Amino acid sequence: MQDVLAGVWRTLTGDSLPPVSLTGDESVLPGTFRVAAAASAGVGAATLAAAELLRLRGIEAGAVGVDARHAAAAILSEAFLRVNGEPPPSPWGPIAGDYRAADGWLKLHANYPRHEAAICWALGVPAQREAVAKAVAGRPAAEVESAVVTAGGAAALMRSRAEWLEHPQGRAVADLPLVEIRQIGDAPKRVVFDSDRPLGGVRVLELTHVLAGPVAGRVLAAHGANVLHVGAAHLPRIPALTMDTGHGKRSAFVALDTEGGRAKLKKLVARADVVLQSFRPGALARIGFGPEELAELRPGIVTADLSAYGWAGPWARRRGFDSLVQMSSGIADEGARVAGADRPVPLPAQALDHTTGWLAAAAIMTAVRRTVEEGGSRHVRLSLAGTGRWLDSLGRKDSGPSGMDYPALVDHADLVEEVDSDFGRLTRVRMAGELPGAPPHWDHASHLPGADSAVWHPVTT
Repeated sequence: MQDVLAGVWRTLTGDSLPPVSLTGDESVLPGTFRVAAAASAGVGAATLAAAELLRLRGIEAGAVGVDARHAAAAILSEAFLRVNGEPPPSPWGPIAGDYRAADGWLKLHANYPRHEAAICWALGVPAQREAVAKAVAGRPAAEVESAVVTAGGAAALMRSRAEWLEHPQGRAVADLPLVEIRQIGDAPKRVVFDSDRPLGGVRVLELTHVLAGPVAGRVLAAHGANVLHVGAAHLPRIPALTMDTGHGKRSAFVALDTEGGRAKLKKLVARADVVLQSFRPGALARIGFGPEELAELRPGIVTADLSAYGWAGPWARRRGFDSLVQMSSGIADEGARVAGADRPVPLPAQALDHTTGWLAAAAIMTAVRRTVEEGGSRHVRLSLAGTGRWLDSLGRKDSGPSGMDYPALVDHADLVEEVDSDFGRLTRVRMAGELPGAPPHWDHASHLPGADSAVWHPVTT
């Protein structure tokens, strides 16, 4: 696992890996993909980036460490979430899932009402699983995928790795870096607010939805950032993921489809240090909030963009989610072949989402450090497909247990904690990553969506 983390750190910083302790092994998660190694690298990179910010403040970081078992639990955090001792409602919609078409498999993502409606409109059926299955079974998978996507929905047919590598979007992703950090404007060197936490005094404006973006914001909050999540009152949410990813953040509603809402967002941006967003590429630019516009409005800002299929290629603006990218890129197909299954077999976690979130947090902290040391505005970009390509490049391991079993995590009492929240008593996975100089933690549990005002609170240490 050391080599995987070293490669990520070199990508982020250009430097060799600092001292870091990696404990545990990759057998903690099943399957042949090196998911636990990727998770450990994400946690390790974020923790090392936080350590560098501490050193910038003149604080000794101590021995940075990552435990593979804890990292695995971190990318499965929603699976371990409990509300008053009970599992939260399933995030999956009633017609979401895998369907066999006339010539293969595809996944329909229907966790939001508008995506469910798009599927029903495209197929001409009611929102009933049997009706959807019958409609899909009589048509080629590519035809169903195209119809649903054209209708504004989200779908992906199961491709092999070879098919993905030959696909125009697969080729486009292969030409993109895992993480891109580039300077997009001039600005004086950032002045660091006096704090004993890595991101103390750093304001993060989070404009994200499930799941990579909220994970990144959750990591930044654990390292002391003042994170304000901005959503919209009319948009649907998935309660389990809202509860799981909202720790340490405040939550406000701003209507970006109104002039007043956009004016309010400009005021927030003018005092922000970081803008983290996961709208589809180009969506915010169309209403005046592209990276360059943000850098003009707030010189020295760090803007981070997360997408499903990357920022280049014919699918750059396509709706996508972790489960769909696994289908498109050959991951689910390889899982099926290795397991000898007659249907898609995904990774044992939404690993592309979670790992991208941790890597994004590491990249943001690296970019913030550069604004302190060098000045300038920075633009950070990552994608789920890019993380999938990187995971594929790590090679394979022995498969271990089959299916979605986590034998090393059956007894996970040492990895979770209980906390009171607006939703009730939550059991959550503790923040991963050891940083003795400033142990990462959340100042409060998740807030109800829209419970806070869309203003910056005074900075605290």
